[in-house]
Amino acid sequence: MDTSTQETAGTDALGRRTAPRRHHTIEEKLRIVHETHVRGASVATVARRHNVNPNQVFAWRQLYRQGRLERKGASLDTPMLPVRVSTPTVLPTERARPVPTNKAASSEHACKLIEIRLANGHSVVLYGELRTKALARVIDLLVRR
Repeated sequence: MDTSTQETAGTDALGRRTAPRRHHTIEEKLRIVHETHVRGASVATVARRHNVNPNQVFAWRQLYRQGRLERKGASLDTPMLPVRVSTPTVLPTERARPVPTNKAASSEHACKLIEIRLANGHSVVLYGELRTKALARVIDLLVRR
C-alpha cells in the first residue's frame, strides 16, 4: 500500500472503527480497479491484498464503469472566465397593495366555521374557507352513513 494512504487500523472490542477513515487517491482507486479487471482476478483477493473492504472495491468499479472515477476539480490548463461585479438589485420599499376581490365570488367561501350535529350525538366541525361543492360532498358522505 502507498504511503499516501492514511493508515487506520483502530477498532474497539465490538469491531467498530475508532480511528479516522482512510482516504485513497484517485490513482490508487484506479490501480485497484484495474487489478480486478485482469483475467482470473477476484475482487475479494485484490481487496484483501490492499486492505480494503471488497464492497468498497465493487463501488469503485461501478464508479469506473459510469465514468465517475476521475480527478475532480479544474485542471491547470482550464482558462479562467472574466467576471464583472455590479451593484445589487434594489429591493422595493413599499409593500404591494392587496387586489380587491369580487364579493359575489368570495361569498361562496365566506364562512369560517361550520358545525354539523349528527343524530347519534357526534358532531363534525369544519374550519376555514369552504366551497359549496366540498360542503355538499361532506354532507353527502354523512347522509350515506
